[in-house]
Amino acid sequence: MAGATAVGAKTARAKGGSKSAGYRLVTYRSGDGPRAGLVIGDDVFDAAKLTGKPGYASVLGILEDWKAAEGVLRKAAAAAGRSRVKRQPLKRTRLLAPVRFPSAIYCAGANYSDHAAEMAAREGRPPPPDPHTLGLKAWHFLKSPRAITDPGAPVKISDYAKQMDWEVELAAVIGRAAKNVHLAEALNYVAGYTIANDLSARDRSRRPNVPDASPFKWDWTKQKSFDGACPLGPWIVPASDIGDPQNLGLKLWVNGVLKQDSNTSGMIFNLAEQIEELSAGMTLYPGDIILTGTPAGVGAGRGEFLQAGDVVRLWIENIGEIENRMV
Repeated sequence: MAGATAVGAKTARAKGGSKSAGYRLVTYRSGDGPRAGLVIGDDVFDAAKLTGKPGYASVLGILEDWKAAEGVLRKAAAAAGRSRVKRQPLKRTRLLAPVRFPSAIYCAGANYSDHAAEMAAREGRPPPPDPHTLGLKAWHFLKSPRAITDPGAPVKISDYAKQMDWEVELAAVIGRAAKNVHLAEALNYVAGYTIANDLSARDRSRRPNVPDASPFKWDWTKQKSFDGACPLGPWIVPASDIGDPQNLGLKLWVNGVLKQDSNTSGMIFNLAEQIEELSAGMTLYPGDIILTGTPAGVGAGRGEFLQAGDVVRLWIENIGEIENRMV
């Protein structure tokens, strides 16, 4: 596999890529290291060179100027066909994770009712009630930003966990500093969307030799933040090209076998609710990523887990797909 090149591009077009004749925002490998690029049709343009803005050499640089950058990038994309800036074929471009690296990754916990039910059943409990009826708010845990890995990159699991699990998730990328955001305005702070696999080492979630009754028995860091724990990409599709983030199909396959097949409409707390709660008293910064939760079909609910050699492929409507091999 040639990284996240032809796979992501082909899928985004064939299965509902960007609806406008605009662009997708990527980080690509160049002779000078990682650079921000714009995918326009089947070509990749260097973002800083195409726009004439040196600060746009990185995706984080673009996101930190998103209020202005959104229009600048759209204008540059529309004129790219007449530009003398060198382009390169997408199929021969090595795409990296689009954000390198955010200040934080916030992960929504148990945010699809069918997933919450399957995890409860695993422990012999009845399905939990809708948290809204209990007056509860969205809750999140953190994943290390350096856990991000590139589409197409191998993820080493064989010496780390025997119960490695998959989780397809819509990832929202923040484009404006957000604090104490009101629900009705929350989506205005999103620059765009990408795909994440919230890999989970289930057998690393419990600290050994700590009693069940102890409040300190859980180890979220070992479960969620090992190297390679967050495959991300292949690109960021601008929010204006996605429309409603609560009506997107999402699927995940392991070795070509469909495991998860759902829609973001199944979220318990929608993205706007998540942003409102996360930003209460805390600032979200440009480039920060929100993983919005995963639907039913994870390995833990089936008693199945990833092995070295397995290939995990994820698809989200209007975005595209990524895949990674476990080694």
